[in-house]
Amino acid sequence: MSVLDLDSGFFCRNTLKSRSKYAAMTLTKCHRLKGHVGKCDEFPFVDHLCEVAPRVAAKIIRDSIMTTGAAWKSEDAGPNRILRWVMLWSDEDLLKFGINMSKLKPQVVAKLREKAADYDSCIRVALGLAKLAYEMPDAPEAPEDIRAYLEPHFGRIRKNVTACSICLLPLSFRLFDCAKRGKAAIETCHHNPRLHSPENTGFAHRECNIAQGPKTREEFYNWIAGILARARPGHRPVTTPVPAS
Repeated sequence: MSVLDLDSGFFCRNTLKSRSKYAAMTLTKCHRLKGHVGKCDEFPFVDHLCEVAPRVAAKIIRDSIMTTGAAWKSEDAGPNRILRWVMLWSDEDLLKFGINMSKLKPQVVAKLREKAADYDSCIRVALGLAKLAYEMPDAPEAPEDIRAYLEPHFGRIRKNVTACSICLLPLSFRLFDCAKRGKAAIETCHHNPRLHSPENTGFAHRECNIAQGPKTREEFYNWIAGILARARPGHRPVTTPVPAS
């Protein structure tokens, strides 16, 4: 699949005003169709979901543009949520905004940098996730204007085809409403955890995403295959010699 060019002339791309403290470093854009009437909108492709499933629309936007991080506040734990493109900036630029990377644990710095992505890549991910949401079993019907918006770039919206990106079982839209104690039943996942693009991003059961962890999907499948092979009857475990003391 070719990379969607957001500057191809299909979208408005007017610069939007932003209250973000990072606005001076990154310009957000309108993604309504070129020549539209009315106000500009950064995420018009989730307007319908905002009406019928606002939590899903918010999740698509949040997971597309924000990193995840520490769930607690401490100087060395790093920020919980931060714009992905901000993590592309230098340590010196981040310090101007109160983010001191030198005080974070090395593994936290590595994790934040791995989750970085430029602004346009984040918008492409949001577009791809919106289409996947409409293709879930039990999903609301995509209106004609949404189809006309998404289908030229991502293909026809088909019903009941979105599956967990990891276990590949069908993924019902109703699971979005099954969050317990702040833990979602559906999570946004990456085939390769170190790449944020629409081709590499999808939805997964929470337990599947946790099981994959930092491995790529291929690495995870190979790991599972090794376990299953060793678990078969008749398998002789390989023992590692203990060095003589």
